[in-house]
Amino acid sequence: MTVHEIAELAGVSIGTVDRVLHNRGRVSAATKARIEAIIEKYQFHPNPIAQRLKRNRPFRFCVLIPRRDQDAGYWGQIIEGLETGNDEIRSLGVELTIIEYDRYRFQETGNIMNMAFSEKPDGIIIPPIACIKNLLPMLRKKQIPCIFIDTGFPGMIPLCTISQNPVQGGYLAGRLMHLFAGTIHRPVAILDAHGDDYNITKRRDGFVRYAEEYQFPVIVKEYSEEVELSKRNIAHFLRENPELAGIFITNSLAHRVAQTIKKSRSGKNCFIIGYDLVPKNRQLLKEGFIDAIISQRPGEQGRLAVINLYRHIVLAAEIPPIIEMPLDIYIKENSEGL
Repeated sequence: MTVHEIAELAGVSIGTVDRVLHNRGRVSAATKARIEAIIEKYQFHPNPIAQRLKRNRPFRFCVLIPRRDQDAGYWGQIIEGLETGNDEIRSLGVELTIIEYDRYRFQETGNIMNMAFSEKPDGIIIPPIACIKNLLPMLRKKQIPCIFIDTGFPGMIPLCTISQNPVQGGYLAGRLMHLFAGTIHRPVAILDAHGDDYNITKRRDGFVRYAEEYQFPVIVKEYSEEVELSKRNIAHFLRENPELAGIFITNSLAHRVAQTIKKSRSGKNCFIIGYDLVPKNRQLLKEGFIDAIISQRPGEQGRLAVINLYRHIVLAAEIPPIIEMPLDIYIKENSEGL
């Protein structure tokens, strides 16, 4: 099956088929449905090499992402996955550009977005975190196909969102805390770093929902998006709240809480549950200073983002609007060898 044969069967021009394949230009709903039915019936997939030669340039994908060393290396794990996905399709006429930015320097994010647009990308991959939320309407206006990773964002409808269900993640953290602590009479704290990020607020909401259902007290402490959660802030919080039964850290910085407790030499008297199996969290999990980590497979998120953008743009294939990452749980006993 060729584009020419599809055009003949549908009674349209090759150009009309091309517009449907690449979601460009206006085609009537009836004509589009007729063409898509033929594509589905004959399982047509465009030849990516032929398409690239016809275009006289490769397909260009662009990623906007925080620096790989930030948030304890969490973004670096996503970047590794992006690079793995790129290795799988590199020979198929795709160029991937990864643009890293400092998520704590708000003034540079506008320039970063303009830099991405200057690449004239065929598609963009982006985590829609709080520091760039004001730039998302610009992305929508450009009408560049986009995949969200790490988190969704209300009011935006990308091609696909690849992330965990953050409410379920927070609810799971509440259940884990309950399992570890048993009957909870002392308060449990939520340390809400990056409290403006959509997925962070929803994790908090999920944990609070569980706590309300099982009636144990919760203290919520929010920290600014402008800086990472500091050890000084943690030490101050622990001094103010010495009777905590447990602490849930909503992002990848559980190791900072664990390190603060470890250095105090007063003994660990509360349970610590965090997110993301970054190296420092993994080490303190093995040492027993962190009780559980919920992982969201950042590497696989990155790989799936590249592959699905390729499938949509180059192969004109349907991709799911949501790819939900599983809620992986790591404790000391299953962290050996990681």
